[in-house]
Amino acid sequence: MITMKDIIREGHPTLRQVAKEVTFPLSEENIELGKDMMTFLKNSQDPEKAAELELRGGVGLAAPQLDISKRIIAVHVPSSDLEKPDPEFSAVMYNPKIISHSVQDACLAEGEGCLSVDREVPGYVVRHNKITLSYFDAEGEKHKKRLKNYEAIVVQHEIDHLNGVMFYDHINAENPFALKDGVLVIE
Repeated sequence: MITMKDIIREGHPTLRQVAKEVTFPLSEENIELGKDMMTFLKNSQDPEKAAELELRGGVGLAAPQLDISKRIIAVHVPSSDLEKPDPEFSAVMYNPKIISHSVQDACLAEGEGCLSVDREVPGYVVRHNKITLSYFDAEGEKHKKRLKNYEAIVVQHEIDHLNGVMFYDHINAENPFALKDGVLVIE
């Protein structure tokens, strides 16, 4: 089971490497890794489990954060609608790629955080508001998915980890809260 002890922190060289694609059919090890990553996210969002296991809450996790330089991410975004207990978007993605994106950019009003960063980093992280994504599941089936707003931002954050990019690399160093006209600020 993955815990916070398994997650490497900023400054670790693996977080700055470009991860390698996985090959299909997937090894049992890569399938299990994907399942373990999703279990971590679900546990981290369950208040009792998170307290018991001392987990920080997370909506996404990339294999490089576990010191495994492979193009695997897990995303589990809960629904903001309390009437719908199912997650808004939940998937383990192998070799995910952004194949197109909107011209409009967006950022989260409260900024971004990361399980590999143990400090507050103030500033807007500007990303694409909408993306079209392709990825493979554990069975090797290819998927194409359109995401927007929060879900799109979460996936872009995780794909950045596969490319050795940290969220704060996107923050304007001179003026962390500067935004160009037309950037959508998501509450």
